[in-house]
Amino acid sequence: MKANPDLRETMIETVRRMVTLGLNRGRSGNLSAREGDRFLITPSGLDPDAMAPSDLVAMDFEGGVKGNREPSSEWRFHRDILATRPDVDVVLHAHPIFATALACLHRPIPAFHYMVAVAGGPSIRCAPYATFGSQELSDHAVAALEGRRACLLANHGLIALGKTPAQALDLAVEVEALSEQYAQALQIGEPALLSDAEMEIVLEKFRTYGAGKA
Repeated sequence: MKANPDLRETMIETVRRMVTLGLNRGRSGNLSAREGDRFLITPSGLDPDAMAPSDLVAMDFEGGVKGNREPSSEWRFHRDILATRPDVDVVLHAHPIFATALACLHRPIPAFHYMVAVAGGPSIRCAPYATFGSQELSDHAVAALEGRRACLLANHGLIALGKTPAQALDLAVEVEALSEQYAQALQIGEPALLSDAEMEIVLEKFRTYGAGKA
């Protein structure tokens, strides 16, 4: 299969932005993107500043690997999400401070703010804990993302999905902002939640949010 050098360059830029935006520190987190009938994923344990396009690992959906490095230890949930979600092409995983803090409390993000709908539903679920890199974690992540574009992973971090690396990155930034707002609100008390009916209205508005005019 013909490689896509532009996609590789964009992925490298994105994983570096994940660090500068505070979504990750050091070598944590990972990113994948669909490329035809396979996907590209960031390598295991490599600092984003040292990462080159050739370091990205190509994988097929049977788990076959082509590249000079080992794929991220989380390749299973990247593979399984892309395999079960034809509506998305990019999977971003990060360990930002506030989203991870909520995940360590096993707290989903409820409808405390209408922007929760940016992740595709009336809440942002928190998947149960499982060991990193395991098939069990992948199964939990796929379930938590059903009908959603983002979720938390208990005692771990977050996942955000998109059609492009930029879209997935923007969503991860928004989920982290919501996590911070929710955590701050919890310092005062339990926030008042929006009703399911109101969130349905918001979700409908979000279907065309930012689309502009043809």
